[in-house]
Amino acid sequence: MNGDSSTDGGAVQASIERAAALRAAPRDGDALTLTCDDLDDEGAGLAAHSGARVHVAAALPGERVVATVTHVSSHRPEAWARLDSIERLSPDRRPPACAAFGSCGGCVLQHLDVAAQLGWKARRLGRALAAHPALSGVSTSEAVPSQRALGYRNRSKLVCAARDGRVVLGAFAPRSHDVVDLAGCRVSEAPLEELAGALRVLLASADVVPYDERTFTGDLRHVVLRANHAGAVLAVFVVARPGVPAVAALARRLRAEQPRVVGVVENVNRTRGNVIYGDEDRTLDGAASLEERVGAVRLRLSPRAFFQANRDVAALAYAAIAREVAVRPGESVVDAYCGVGGIALTLAPAAREVVGVEEHAAAIADATASAALNRITNARFVAGDVAVALRDVPRADVVVLNPPRKGCGAGALVEATRLQPRVIAYLSCDPDTLARDLAALAERRFAVRSVTPFDMLPHTPHVEALAILDRR
Repeated sequence: MNGDSSTDGGAVQASIERAAALRAAPRDGDALTLTCDDLDDEGAGLAAHSGARVHVAAALPGERVVATVTHVSSHRPEAWARLDSIERLSPDRRPPACAAFGSCGGCVLQHLDVAAQLGWKARRLGRALAAHPALSGVSTSEAVPSQRALGYRNRSKLVCAARDGRVVLGAFAPRSHDVVDLAGCRVSEAPLEELAGALRVLLASADVVPYDERTFTGDLRHVVLRANHAGAVLAVFVVARPGVPAVAALARRLRAEQPRVVGVVENVNRTRGNVIYGDEDRTLDGAASLEERVGAVRLRLSPRAFFQANRDVAALAYAAIAREVAVRPGESVVDAYCGVGGIALTLAPAAREVVGVEEHAAAIADATASAALNRITNARFVAGDVAVALRDVPRADVVVLNPPRKGCGAGALVEATRLQPRVIAYLSCDPDTLARDLAALAERRFAVRSVTPFDMLPHTPHVEALAILDRR
């Protein structure tokens, strides 16, 4: 007799079990009763059913819910479901502050108590770190809360669209091009919501044609409003084509009727994609930039500049970096992915020299102008790929890394550690790429001293974290 009958029997049994699992697996349209035990990375409730993970938007850990399956993965045992009813409520459930909650897709945790949000964010960060053996023993501190859980966002990005015979300013609903009106948004700073309301009134009588994402017709695509610490606002009209007289007239009316608007800039986006900004800017009325203040540092922000949406928490994070790296007299600092220079200029008064590196030339122009605003002469800023630009730096005592969501490239980490800094501060906006990069730095003889989450964006699943590493 050929073969091992016990092995054959095991294969048959495994095949039977797989077939049974497939029959029991969730299918489109199934109504399921589920108990959620966690949140996924997007803030939806997570439950297990017949070996599959089921994601239920708006469900919370500890809740028993009835949900209808709307999508099943063809690649893995995973499904997504619509929340129909809640049989057992979480004690952490709270009434959402915004009328558009659940439809705009922006602040998906408004129904979860803020303290519970902070706890989940710290655990989320801890799980990401625990996935790397090189980070064994590294723990996270308690999350640093935002001073404001509502009214904290200093920038509003609003889609302009026609709906039911009127012009609305809002956001695309998740996974669609349906625009949800964001009138009454509670997470934007008050000046932004007031100005958005004024713009809605002006648009009702203006000759500006909202852009239609389906037909690629119309003029005004987006309105981006940014407020500073004093409540002054820079407005950006993103248009499909330049030089439309009605858009220029709207800019003049807005400035005339709303004194807090320091300037209106036209940005031209001729593409048909989902990217908000194009590459062309021109000033329609007033100033072309906005001055911001974070802690003691003054910053110039150009129309498309990236800056943290919560300036209060940004100030806390910058202060924590300064405290933890404790720049000594005569030391040199490198700020990689420096953006508009906020961290570099925070550290400059204590340093001999600061070098900021950033890929985007417009951000470097802002950083250089900001250094002049602060009368700082020992900081210089370089535009270019971080890994390439750092090759020209011989050494640094302190290195700051503040990369985008994708984290640092391998080359950037190699160059950062070649500088042999005594300390590295890594400010991250993604737990998974942070953990990956910290593991790489640990292998290059840097020990993680601390990891602290900051609640930069309350009511969202976003996790900002500051890691401090010492050279061994």
